[in-house]
Amino acid sequence: MRALTYERASDPVRAAAAGATAGAKLICGGTNLLDLMKLGIEQPSHLVDVSRLPLKDIEATADGGLRIGALADNATLAADVRLRERYGAVSQALLAGASAQLRNKASTAGNLLQRTRCLYFYDTLARCNKRSPGQGCAALGGINRNHAILGASDACIATHPSDMAVAMIALDASVEMIDARGATRTVSIHDLYLEPGSTPHIETVVRPGELITAVVMPPPPRGRQLYRKVRDRASYEFALVSVAAIVSVENGTIDSARVAFGGVAHKPWRALEAEAVLRGRPATIDTYRAAADAALARAVGRGHNDFKIELAKRTLIATLDHAARGLA
Repeated sequence: MRALTYERASDPVRAAAAGATAGAKLICGGTNLLDLMKLGIEQPSHLVDVSRLPLKDIEATADGGLRIGALADNATLAADVRLRERYGAVSQALLAGASAQLRNKASTAGNLLQRTRCLYFYDTLARCNKRSPGQGCAALGGINRNHAILGASDACIATHPSDMAVAMIALDASVEMIDARGATRTVSIHDLYLEPGSTPHIETVVRPGELITAVVMPPPPRGRQLYRKVRDRASYEFALVSVAAIVSVENGTIDSARVAFGGVAHKPWRALEAEAVLRGRPATIDTYRAAADAALARAVGRGHNDFKIELAKRTLIATLDHAARGLA
C-alpha cells in the first residue's frame, strides 16, 4: 500500500498553492484520477480535495453568455435550462458521455482535464511516451483502432476522450484559472489543449500550481446546434468519431457554420477548413461532402483506424444535413 496525505482545500488560492507542491494532485469527483491511481499510473503523495470549494455556480454573464463553475457536476450542467436552450450541443455532448452515475460525480474542470483512454497508456507493461516520456509508442504498430487520424505525431497517436470539450470548442468557450499568488488568466479552450509533438505528456497549457475556476461560454452564435457521437455501443462508451456542428441557413445558403470533431485527435479538433468551405455555399449534400473532404484532407490512418477517415466524413455530412434541416 502506498502512503499519502490528504487535505480539504478551503479556498481556490490555497488549493492552487497546495496543488503546486511536489507530489500533490487535485481531486474533485475522482472519476478518472482514482482509476489511474489504482493502476499505478498516477502516484500522488498528497491529495488536495477541491470538491467543497465554492465553484459550482452556473451564472448568466452581462454580455448574454454563461459562466460555469469549474466544480459544477456534469449531470447538473446538462440539465441546466439555460444550457439546454442556448448551448444545446454542450448539453447533448454531456448526456452522450459516460454513465448517469459518473455524470453525477464528474466535474466540469475534471471533464476537460481527463486523460486519454488509450489502452497502451493504461497498460503499464506497454511502451507509452505519454505515461513515460522517451519510452516509445506501442500504439503505432499495435491495435490502434480507436486512435488519432488528425494532428498525431510519431511520439503519440492517443485521442482526447471528452465529449463536452468538443462542443465547447465549437462554441468558442474560454477557461478561467487562478494561481497560487491569486493571479488570474483566461485561455481560449482552443488554446487550452496541445498537439502531442514530441512531448505528449504535456497535454494542456495549465501550469503547475494553477486551478481552473470556471468555463465561460460567449453568447451563442446563430444557427442550430447538434452533437452526434458514433461509438461501438449505445451506452457508456467513448467516441470513435463525434461531431459538434452549429449551422445557420438563410434562403438555402449557409451564412455561418462551426464544426469540431471528437475521437480523432489528441485534442478536441476544430475543423476550420470545413467551416471555410461551408460559408456562403448552398446547404446541400455536395457542399457538406466538400467540407468533409477539406476537414479530413490531412488525416492519416495507422492501419486499424483507417476506417475512421471515412467514418468522420460521413458523420460530418449527416450532422450538417440534420442541423441545417432542423432534424434530430
